[in-house]
Amino acid sequence: MQRIVIDRPGGYERLRLVESDDPMPGPGQVRIRVAAAGVNYADGIIRMGLYESAKRLHGYPITPGFEVAGEIDASGDGVVGFAVGDRVLALTLFGGYTSHIVLDVDRVFACPPNLSLEQASALPTVFLTAWWMVHEQQRVRENERWLVHSAAGGVGSALLQMGRLASAHVVGVVGASHKIAAAEKLGCNVVLDKSTTPWIAAARAAAPDGYHAIFDANGVATLADSYRLLAPTGRLCIYGFASMLPRNGRLNWLALARDWLRTPRFNPLNMTRDNKSVLACNLSFLASEKSRLIEAMHWLLERFADGRLQPLPVTTFPLASASDAQRAIESGTTVGKLVLVP
Repeated sequence: MQRIVIDRPGGYERLRLVESDDPMPGPGQVRIRVAAAGVNYADGIIRMGLYESAKRLHGYPITPGFEVAGEIDASGDGVVGFAVGDRVLALTLFGGYTSHIVLDVDRVFACPPNLSLEQASALPTVFLTAWWMVHEQQRVRENERWLVHSAAGGVGSALLQMGRLASAHVVGVVGASHKIAAAEKLGCNVVLDKSTTPWIAAARAAAPDGYHAIFDANGVATLADSYRLLAPTGRLCIYGFASMLPRNGRLNWLALARDWLRTPRFNPLNMTRDNKSVLACNLSFLASEKSRLIEAMHWLLERFADGRLQPLPVTTFPLASASDAQRAIESGTTVGKLVLVP
């Protein structure tokens, strides 16, 4: 097998391709011959050494990657419901940048027949993150007003579709004009291009009474303004801090410390007065909710199978070019999802 290993945190050069023996499944496990592995922004944060769950739950050396799709090529004792040759997708937590992986069967799901394996590998992380925020944290109602930052990215694109299914009026913010069409296609009612338009004034004009839900992965660059744009009883959901991280792969500790000090601290006295809420989500720390996440995956896959949800646009990279994929996603210029192909 081949896999990417990060021996210790650093720049893109820390992503090394290594070869080793194929792993063997134990009882209740299957081995997947990986056809594609999803790339997420969090993978680069793991490489930088800043991803808390990687440090706390795994440590270094580490193989990044939260999701894969492929075919089962070996099965351990006691596996029910899957057979060698089945097309599947899976949640890996870590270890996804690989050609073969062994997983407990409860992390593995049948791939809808209308999806390619590349498309399937791009689904679990972003759609489960979006589902959790929408259905567990936001408790949305019809005709709500949503603001979605990074609307053409992975989680943002998933949120646009969740908004369409929830009959929400969705305003999306994108960082470049070439992302507008992708956001519109996935269900955005209004797209704001912050590279050409002052986004705060435009967002306020699009919803003068404020937003019931705002989804923000930018961090210090937008959090305070997002909170101010909430309607009474509105909810701000935070799932990332992209604006605090570099676009050249190398950390600037002084800039990181400055941004940490500038990050808004939300006063519970003011929140109570305004009836506004601040929520947060990190899928990698939701292991205690495994049964709920399994239920959510089946909910999502049912809607992919019948067309109510659409796969995201996918850009592929060879496994050996994992550094190029991480460089691309950290540039802020990509649309949809990136996947690695062993």
